[in-house]
Formats: sequence, structure tokens, C-alpha cells
Amino acid sequence: MEYLSGVVERITYFNEETGYAVIKLRSKGYHDLITVVGNMAAVHVGAIVSLRGEWKVDSRYGKQFVASRYEERLPATITGIEKYLGSGLIKGIGPVSAKRIVKVFGKDTINIIEEEPERLSEVPGIGPKRIEMIKEAWHEQKEVKNIMLFLQSHGVSTSHGVKIYKTYGNESLDIVKENPYRLAEDIWGIGFKTADSIAQKLGFDPNSMERCRAGILYILNQLSNEGHCFANPDQLIDETVKTLDLERDKIEQCIDMMVEDGSLIRDLDVIYLPPFYHSEVGVARRIKEITSTPAPWKIKDVDAIIDKIEGKNGFKYDEIQREAIKKAVSSKFMVLTGGPGTGKTFTIQGIIKVFESIGARIYLAAPTGRAAKRMCETTGREAKTIHRMLEYKSPQGYMRNIENNPLECHVLIIDETSMVDIILMYNLLKAVKNETTVILVGDVDQLPSVGAGNVLADIIDSGQVEVVKLTKIFRQAQHSTIITNAHRVNQGIFPVLRGRKNRDFFFIKREDPDEIVNQIQELCARRLPNYYKVDPIDDIQILCPMQRGATGAANMNRILQETLNKETRFIKYGGSIYKVGDKVMQIRNNYDKNTFNGDIGRIVNIDLEEKSVYIDFDGSIVAYDSSELDEIMLAYAITVHKSQGSEYKIVVAPFTTQHFMMLQRNLLYTCITRAKNVFVMVGTEKAVAIAVGNNKTVKRNTMLDKRLKDPSTIK
Repeated sequence: MEYLSGVVERITYFNEETGYAVIKLRSKGYHDLITVVGNMAAVHVGAIVSLRGEWKVDSRYGKQFVASRYEERLPATITGIEKYLGSGLIKGIGPVSAKRIVKVFGKDTINIIEEEPERLSEVPGIGPKRIEMIKEAWHEQKEVKNIMLFLQSHGVSTSHGVKIYKTYGNESLDIVKENPYRLAEDIWGIGFKTADSIAQKLGFDPNSMERCRAGILYILNQLSNEGHCFANPDQLIDETVKTLDLERDKIEQCIDMMVEDGSLIRDLDVIYLPPFYHSEVGVARRIKEITSTPAPWKIKDVDAIIDKIEGKNGFKYDEIQREAIKKAVSSKFMVLTGGPGTGKTFTIQGIIKVFESIGARIYLAAPTGRAAKRMCETTGREAKTIHRMLEYKSPQGYMRNIENNPLECHVLIIDETSMVDIILMYNLLKAVKNETTVILVGDVDQLPSVGAGNVLADIIDSGQVEVVKLTKIFRQAQHSTIITNAHRVNQGIFPVLRGRKNRDFFFIKREDPDEIVNQIQELCARRLPNYYKVDPIDDIQILCPMQRGATGAANMNRILQETLNKETRFIKYGGSIYKVGDKVMQIRNNYDKNTFNGDIGRIVNIDLEEKSVYIDFDGSIVAYDSSELDEIMLAYAITVHKSQGSEYKIVVAPFTTQHFMMLQRNLLYTCITRAKNVFVMVGTEKAVAIAVGNNKTVKRNTMLDKRLKDPSTIK
């Protein structure tokens, strides 16, 4: 082992996930800057570091010092202090303010910030608010550094240090040492495997009940992420044995204990996490309660009202649409389903007009902001997201007092219901009065919800509520190849890939993944914007079957960001770069920010001094601290699953046999139906044929249909 010390001149590379860094060090006795590589969590420009390691010669990068251990000391020189403070270490101090502070306090700067921060008011441009921010940030960075160094000393990723501190504060290290499995339950983004890795390196007993319990919760949460509401006991035990390498008896004993203490619920011979059990039973119970309560009105001659609407507006409803309108009025709970071009929107408008004619108060909602906005545009009436309608405040509950303050409407119409998972549906129906008429609208042939459950399909399959399925494709829709091909795919018929000149569906044959990427790059940067006069970022959406691979969403995002966004202001997080102007997507529900999984926005500002990113979500500017950037992802390209409930002017989709595992009929159908004006597929006929021919969907573990059929299961 050799020793080396010096001042950090610059950080060439830093990976937030692993703590791996490449730094340039100025050291006495060396004329040139030294390249140092290794895990150096929380190292900053201007700091003095003492390193232990060895010299190696890299074939690409030459001579390097590979550090195995390091210690950081505060800089002592004025230049070092200025670099250190201006490196982005402290929220509230950037390069300009660092220069001002050091000019006033010189070598005493660090001591002033540490012991007499109020004196920062002596620096021009720094007021009480900024001083408070600097005080908090200075204390936080010290604590976070301690956590990071502790994690690093046990060979664990350091990227979660800030989140751990924000969750547990000054108790962070004590909690991590006492029971690291708490991290997996308490902190989003830290999974069981990370917590288990920390526990093993801290010497925790791999046979401990804490580990077994955390592993069981992990398996159930993984299943819920795949759409399942419960696990069969053998399935849960087998998966836990495989993951934890524990004896079956131990796991069975732990499950029994967790059922006993209420952490799990055993019902109908299966195992639930409590939120999914209560939601599934609750949805079934609420539907029964709503359907068994009479509506507060009776309309004698609905046909006369429909005739009057037709006469006034100069159009005719067809037989099934008229039936749907009449059933909506006579039913307490109804499902309206059908594919694109079958007149769902037209029928909804008719339902609204009939209810308005008797003075009913109608609420319209959808699962996503985009779907709600589209509903608003097509009906000419206000529509909200379900979360905003319910005034969702936190994961624990709603700000709205549901028992004493239910939704004040006579009729509730929910669009894109195929996207609604079991937990959201339960919270929605809890807020509905028994007297309210509920109408669910959606395309049951699309992909099911990202969250657990198969709500729309289960309600239809139960046979316990009125269902109207629109099947006729209207004449104007028949001119759209997007719509006719969507229906062909849904029926298991190969789509028409080539046709008339002014069509809206295009197929470009490319086999090599790199050629597909280059073709999409060209389409988005030049051909489509020039021909259709659209914005390449806002109006074109790449939809990929998968996240991984050359033609997956992750790689397409990197390439399209480079191609479409030439902005130089950026911030790094993990392996990603976020620039001003980037299109991004929120990937988890954040109730404090009022942003939800699937919301798409644009980065409008990056403040490196405050380490904040500002994102515009449909006119609402939301601030993100740099430690919260794992809640967003680039959205030039997204997976088809993430596109549900949205509609885009132009959709471009790579379809190759690289995506073999995801090539399913309902995925291709959903992908095509996201396009409003133009759909462009780049790939191979073989991949399309595989998708069209694969109608096998994974059966989700749900019992909503059974509970709706059998009242004894919802007591």
C-alpha cells in the first residue's frame, strides 16, 4: 500500500449509485495533476484528501492511483476554501457567492459557517433566508457525509445517503446499524436487496426473523409490481426460499407470525398485504352498496330526451349508443367499453346531455393528467385527475374527509378505467355517495393497470353490473389506418403495413437495431417535424416495448436528448444527465408535490447554487431537490406501459425481435391506439407477427370478480 495526499482540483466523473469517482489531484512533489480512481463518496473540489492505495497503469488512461481508502480534510488555503464552497457542496452557495464569502472572511470562512453563521449577513447579497438555508445545508452535508462514509466502509452504494438522512435525520446511523431492513420499508428507492446487502456486511444473522420478514414483504411487493393482489402460499414460500436461501419451516413460521400481528392477511387460502386485501374487499363492497341504493330520480321517457338532443344537434345515435345512454340513466353502476373509433366519446357526450337535462351534477375524471385534459377537450366540461378530485394528500390518506365530505355529484364518469388499479379504485369509491351513479369508461383490450389488480376486466367478468360494449367502427374512423389496424391487431389479424399515399399509419422496414435507432433519430429530428410542422419534443413520442436494449427506452432517451436538446445547462444524477428543456416523466406518486406516476413535463430551470430542478407539468412549476431526481426519468422515449391513458399527435415505435419477451397483442394494440394523427413503426414484420399471434397474457392474482359474485367474501 502507498499513501498520497493533496488537493482535489476537479472531479472528472462521479457515479451517485456506487460512489465511484475519478478525480484530479494536485500533490506536492508531482508536477502534473494525478488521476485518482476509486470509491470516494462525498468528495468535493477544494478538499484535502489523504489516500491509501496503489499505482496502476491503465491501457487507455495511463498511470492512475487506485484508492482503496480515503479521508477528507477541510481546505486551509483561501483558494481551496473558495473552490470547496463553490463546488455545489452546500445548497445556497455557488461559485459567485463562495468568492464573496471568502473575500470577507478569508481563512476563517469555514469556522464562521460552522460556529457563527449569522455573520454571513456581512457578505453583500446574503440575507436571513439564505443564511438559514446555508446553516441547514452545512449541517446536512456533514451528517450525510457520515452516513456515506459508513455505507462505503461496508462496501455499500452511497447514493441513498441523502434520502436516509432526510427520512431519519440525526438518528440515521443508529437506525441503519440497529435494523437496516427498515430502509426497504421506509424509503422509496431502497429495496430489500440493498438493505440485505447492508445487513450482511454489518454481520446480521442471515437466519434472523427480521431478514425473513423483510424478504416476505419484498416478494409480495414484487408480485404487486407485476400486477398481483395476492400470493398463493406455496408461491410465496417457494419465492422466499429461492431469494433468502432459508428453510421452508422458518418461512412458514414467519408468515404465521406476520398474519398474527396483522402485517399479512390470510383469506380464501391466499396471502395479501393489507392494503391490497382491504382495497379488493372494499371495491366489491362499495359496488354492492352503490348498486343496491336507488337513484334519487326517475326519468320516464329517456327516448324522448334523446330524440330532442338529436334534433337540436343534427345527428343520430346508433342502436348500441342509444342503449348505452338509456342504461347509464337506469343503472347505478355501468361500464362502457369499446375500441378506438367506436364512438365512446360521442356516447359519453350523449350520457352527459341526458343527465344535464334533468339537472344532475356530473363529475368527470381520469387517472392521468393527459387523459383528464383530453376528456375536458372532447366534452367541453371540466375534468380532473382522480387524485386531484380526491385532493390526495399523502400515502396514508386523503385530505378530503370522506365520511363527512363525500364527492358532491349525482353522476361520476371515469374515463380510461383500464388504467385504474385496485387501491385507487377503492379510494375513489369510498368518496362516492351510495346514491351516486357511477359510469366507468375504458378499453378492456388495452394493457391492464401498472398497479396491482385488473379492475375493469374483473368488474366486467363478474356479470354483476351493466356492461355495454361498442363494436361498430364509424365511417369517419374507417378512413384512419391507425384505427382499422388497431382493430385488426385486436382480432388477431396482421395489420396493413402499406397503403394509400395520405395514410396515417407507416411501416419502415429495418432489421439491424443500430439502423432502427438511426432511422428514429432522423424521423424525430428532421423528417416528421419538417413534414407535419410539429414540435419534435412535445408532439412526437417514442413508445418502446422495453426499457433495455439498443432500441429500448433508456438508450433511445440518451440518443434523442443528444439530438434534440442542445442546451448546455445540466445537472447529473446517478448515470443520467438532465438538461433545461428535457422532456421528463414522474415515475412515482408524490403527494407532497401533487405529481403522479406517468405525469410528463419539461425542465424549465436548473439552479446549481440551490441544487434544484424546476419542472413544468401542464403549467404547474414543481421544484425538485437534486436528491429527488430518482423520481423522474427522461421521457423522449417511454415504454408502452407508461403511455397508457395518453394520446400523442405522432407516435414512433421500434418493434424488433429484440423485444421478444414483451411482444404481445395487447401491447401492440395499446401502442397503436396512443397515436392521434400519425403512427410510424420501425422494425420487422416478424416482430409484428409475433405480437399479433401472442394473445397469452399473464393471469393476475385477483379475486375482485369472485368477491362481486359471492357476497360472503366481502364481509
